[in-house]
Amino acid sequence: MRIRFLGHAALSIEVAGKHIVVDPFISPNELAKDIDIASLEADYILITHAHQDHIVDVDAIAKRTGATIVSNYEIVTHYGKLGFEGHPMNHGGSWQFDFGRLTFTNAVHTSSFPDGTYGGQPGGFIMETDEGNLYIAGDTALTMDMKLVPMQCKIDLAVLPIGDNFTMGIESAVIAADFVECKRILGYHYDTFGYIEIDHKKAKETFKNAGKELSLLPVGDIIEV
Repeated sequence: MRIRFLGHAALSIEVAGKHIVVDPFISPNELAKDIDIASLEADYILITHAHQDHIVDVDAIAKRTGATIVSNYEIVTHYGKLGFEGHPMNHGGSWQFDFGRLTFTNAVHTSSFPDGTYGGQPGGFIMETDEGNLYIAGDTALTMDMKLVPMQCKIDLAVLPIGDNFTMGIESAVIAADFVECKRILGYHYDTFGYIEIDHKKAKETFKNAGKELSLLPVGDIIEV
């Protein structure tokens, strides 16, 4: 499994011969100016919640690629009305896709579309594949529900928000890593704008002191599971 960081909370995942884009917020992000969304391949687009900084490029990517949108019922219904293919899920539910098994997990956050309409409840994803297991937390506070994740499967890489203010910060993310029983962490949802700028050195040292490895990838770089 190859995971490419596209800036903010956007990811591109290659697994089992499929291409999966997560929460694409690329074109307005100055830090992701070198990412060409017209070249992104996508069989699926996973959306954790409806905020603009997670969906702004969904329409363009789905229209060009014909990707199936996977998210909560309300978000998939929204895009279905626009003519896009979708697979609705809800918290605690799992589905076997052709790349692996997805479970839609709880997240503590909010969810509304840019025009203020209801975007369902926010979530995250557990992705179980023959190439490894991934936990994508989405935008969330630290929550005891994370302790349920390792009861389902062993997590090889946890993708956790670390920017604070709108989500967990660094200290809470270390606890989250304990809860999901994963020592290898990919940080995201940081540095995009002033509220969520972090000290990279301090963040890595905090995780290292807790016996964990935090990866903070330059936009466009790849981590493998």
